[in-house]
Amino acid sequence: MALSNAHEVDLSKLPDVSDISPETITDRVNAINSLCPNPRQKFIMERLITHLHQVVAETNLTTEEWMTTIQFLTRVGQTCTNIRQEFILLSDVLGVSALVDSINHPKVGGSTENTVLGPFFTEDAADIPHGGSIASDKQPGTPMFVCGRVLDTSGQPIPNAKIETWETDAEGFYDTQYSDRQEPDCRGRLKSQEDGSYAFRGIVPVAYPIPGDGPVGDLLKSLGRHNFRPAHLHIMIEAPGFETLVTALYPQGDKYLKSDAVFGDLQDVTSDEEARAKGFKAGPFKLLKQDFVLVKHEEAKAVRAERAAKTVPDEAKVQEV
Repeated sequence: MALSNAHEVDLSKLPDVSDISPETITDRVNAINSLCPNPRQKFIMERLITHLHQVVAETNLTTEEWMTTIQFLTRVGQTCTNIRQEFILLSDVLGVSALVDSINHPKVGGSTENTVLGPFFTEDAADIPHGGSIASDKQPGTPMFVCGRVLDTSGQPIPNAKIETWETDAEGFYDTQYSDRQEPDCRGRLKSQEDGSYAFRGIVPVAYPIPGDGPVGDLLKSLGRHNFRPAHLHIMIEAPGFETLVTALYPQGDKYLKSDAVFGDLQDVTSDEEARAKGFKAGPFKLLKQDFVLVKHEEAKAVRAERAAKTVPDEAKVQEV
């Protein structure tokens, strides 16, 4: 027998929502939700219901289209497993993930653009020394040397910042996508030096497809979109007193890269002597230089508060500590 919470609701306090029509239903649903004790939840639900109803009304949604949507979302849920999150993938391709991330990790001055973490980060990356390699010797692909500095918004170096980095192999797969994975590969963890500098070796990343065998893949096909991500190198940087930076470097020249993003200019280096100085056995290799600018907690908090002041009622604001 289904459990009920009817005994916990004071029916005398509920508004009368019996008069339902296309003109009144939005107000009626928001009214029945108005007793929600959590002001933040109440605000979000009121905005969600209002905009959702507006879409239905503006598009004159048919019953068949509504059922197609229900069946699509059902398939999205059924596709999820403990290692695959189709709902996050849907959020990604609709741009919601990026929007949430940009709101919660605002740019301050010349700070580095934040991006979504993605599904392939792991906690087991090996610690490597300054200039060490994140790719095992068995990895094919074009060698790449990545270096730069970690700075604050005033240009001062940030020493001892923890840098996590991960990328695909030369075939376009992350190590976690292999069933026989024994240890982490094409990923590593290092610290910035006293002058904020960092350096490591890897391989040039390649473009790869996101899962296209599920409902999100079908959606992309129906929209005339491809399911490839441009080649990129993931970077996550943490330092006390600063917002965690999650970003990615997109080497120039990738045919799938057609939007603004953090990118790096890959330079060709053919000198064997310089290659050996960087830890490679011989040339040629690619050189990627990129500085990263982190935002202090108080700087980000001020920007988020300014944005919230323009859009969110005081009682529904998220209280930061």
